[in-house]
Amino acid sequence: MEDIELQQIWKSYDQRLQEQLVFNRKNAFEITKMKVKSELTGMRPIKIFTVLLGILWVLFLDVIFINLFSAANLFFLVSAGFISLVNKIAVGIYLYQLILISAVNINSPIIGTQKKIAGLVTSTLWVTRILMLQLPFWTIFFLSSSEIGTGNLLFWVIQLLVTIAFAGLAIWLYINIRYENRDKRWFKFLFGNYEWDPIMKAREMLVQIEEYKETNS
Repeated sequence: MEDIELQQIWKSYDQRLQEQLVFNRKNAFEITKMKVKSELTGMRPIKIFTVLLGILWVLFLDVIFINLFSAANLFFLVSAGFISLVNKIAVGIYLYQLILISAVNINSPIIGTQKKIAGLVTSTLWVTRILMLQLPFWTIFFLSSSEIGTGNLLFWVIQLLVTIAFAGLAIWLYINIRYENRDKRWFKFLFGNYEWDPIMKAREMLVQIEEYKETNS
């Protein structure tokens, strides 16, 4: 009789323990989903600020470009035009990212959120690659076509070396800013904490959610 009672008590305890474990896992699952949303929405303020700053910067460049079009030298016009174009593309990409972040729904199927995060990863890489292309133009915008072949030879040698170095750096960064290089020191330095880390944390937490669903399916 005592053995039967002990078995029943044990079964009851085991059942309550299992229920508690399921409850705890479910809570952890829900908390993880909220953390995913929090990581992504936490990026929104800096991206909104970047978009607003980018719009002001592009407007400033365009006003200067239009007002000085007839008087400015070719180096300035080409540089200002290209820098403005690159920054317009960047503003468009940041707006796209804001739409992606706003569209994240933690209660929707995981595959949908994974696609949005993949879009954030890809667009973050592309916007940085595109912005790097403007580097050499910052080294020539102040030059005048009338000065070519005249003036101090040392100045032109240094100018040429600097422009080539910046052009080489821009091309190298454009080629090497890839997801495969995310663990390299220069990559982490370039992207900082606010631009890349929240996306990676959200991605890792989605993997945890998927593992939880597979375990409890």
